[in-house]
Amino acid sequence: MTDSIDSKIAAQRAELESTLDAIEDKLNVKKQASRYADKAKIAYDENPIPFIVGATAVAASVIGLVAWALLSGDD
Repeated sequence: MTDSIDSKIAAQRAELESTLDAIEDKLNVKKQASRYADKAKIAYDENPIPFIVGATAVAASVIGLVAWALLSGDD
């Protein structure tokens, strides 16, 4: 009977340790950022067109906003 209880306790501890490791992994911002950066690099290496289009759209938006701020007559 004691062996059964001890084995259940050991199994619960192992499950808790696994759960805590998974939570720690999810909350580790540096590790998550590194994973997303790796995914983005792989995606860019496979097909850079969406990234180039996106960067061009962002640049055009910034240029448009700067031009609007400089040339608008709202002084």
